[in-house]
Amino acid sequence: MTTQPATGSLLGLALGDALGAPTEFQGVPAILAAHGPWPEMDLPGPVALITDDTQMALAVARAAVRGELDPERFEPPLRAEFVSWLRSPENNRAPGATCLRACRLLEAGHPWPEASQITSKGCGANMRVTPLGLLPGIDGEERPGAAQLQAGLTHGHPTGLAAADLTAYAVHLLAEGAEPAGLPGALRDYAVRHRETYHERWLGDLWTRAGDSSPEQFIARGWDECLAALDRLDAAVRDADRDTDPCLATGEGWVAEEALATGLLCFLLFPADPVLALRRAACTSGDSDSIAALAGAFAGAHHGAGAWPQAWVARLEHRDELLALGAKWDRA
Repeated sequence: MTTQPATGSLLGLALGDALGAPTEFQGVPAILAAHGPWPEMDLPGPVALITDDTQMALAVARAAVRGELDPERFEPPLRAEFVSWLRSPENNRAPGATCLRACRLLEAGHPWPEASQITSKGCGANMRVTPLGLLPGIDGEERPGAAQLQAGLTHGHPTGLAAADLTAYAVHLLAEGAEPAGLPGALRDYAVRHRETYHERWLGDLWTRAGDSSPEQFIARGWDECLAALDRLDAAVRDADRDTDPCLATGEGWVAEEALATGLLCFLLFPADPVLALRRAACTSGDSDSIAALAGAFAGAHHGAGAWPQAWVARLEHRDELLALGAKWDRA
């Protein structure tokens, strides 16, 4: 069993976010010119600053601690945390436009299905969901329902819901000791089994806003896009080209299923070297901070708290809160 998987995953998320923040929106040649060889990339600054990715992951984690994982009890603290994030003076880390639009509607008191941006499957709902894969003592419908609900508050597209569910499940499997080599197959099986499962107790009538003929048809669209992304992941893992930009194989990560696939690819290319996986993820041509945050969450769940250099952890913004949450969940 992995030692302190929750601590390792939360730290990996934030470290990947901080490492990838300076390289987002840049092509690989520009990253190499500015930062040197990617296997030697170092965490920036005397304080390693996180972005909205970790800010919102912490919001999800705080809501999960404050409320029970039940739709009626989880939504109010989740809404409150998202609105608090919206109002925060620290919300100046290139926040996503979809999250901002939806959170303004939540702040105005709209029911969350009306606030949700039903056409958006951006990765904003995906990079923040990993804490729900680490929460102890939840199973059955709670983890997938909560994962999809937290996605739905901002990103209502079915692929945003399905990818968030799949991401939380991947973290859960790794924290429970699953071997990386078997992870893509396990995720595929999960996606196939849940392809027409619409969690109505958690999502209500969200599906009616999308123009589909049934809730099953609505959610199946999302799972089908995730399955296609897993196909690309399988091919990329077979090729195992560690020196080529992973985004060329599995996508740039601006949308949910690509962020999941490319974050997983970076982890699976270096399953025994979490720091190298983080560096590869940060040196990508797409949404580098989100890709590296996800790669770090996966690697940390697998390797535990000892995965990360202490010199990096010591410089990490929000280190104390991340460590406290991780310790609480690891003890449980």
